[in-house]
Amino acid sequence: MKRMNELDFYLATLPNYLSYFVAQICLIAIFTAIYTTVTPYREFTLIRQGNATAAISLVGVVIGFALALLSVSAHAGNLVDMVVWGVIALIAQLLMFVVVSRLLPGFRQGIEGNTMAYGVTLGGLSIAMGLINAGALTY
Repeated sequence: MKRMNELDFYLATLPNYLSYFVAQICLIAIFTAIYTTVTPYREFTLIRQGNATAAISLVGVVIGFALALLSVSAHAGNLVDMVVWGVIALIAQLLMFVVVSRLLPGFRQGIEGNTMAYGVTLGGLSIAMGLINAGALTY
């Protein structure tokens, strides 16, 4: 009988899981679309051409955003809170790109030219921003 109660609990909470999961996937898709629109280069074109620098930078940026979403989901009071704070994390990640691209001379050329140091720097700093966001979003 106890086992059935556990199953009932899991089935009852499944819609909540699915709503958070779908919302986070949508936020990541929206973030990726916005990010790849605001950058001065075409990440997916470069990646298709074998540009590892573009791949590393994009993956780092998305991981950084996902880390922030992880924290938001764990601490949000409801789905609306999670989405609102997810949008705030999105803005912080975009600002990280703006700062890094302004501080590194020749940034666009470095990414397009497959200079690994640019991709690793942007990807790493974006992951760091995601961790900082995750800590700050634990209200």
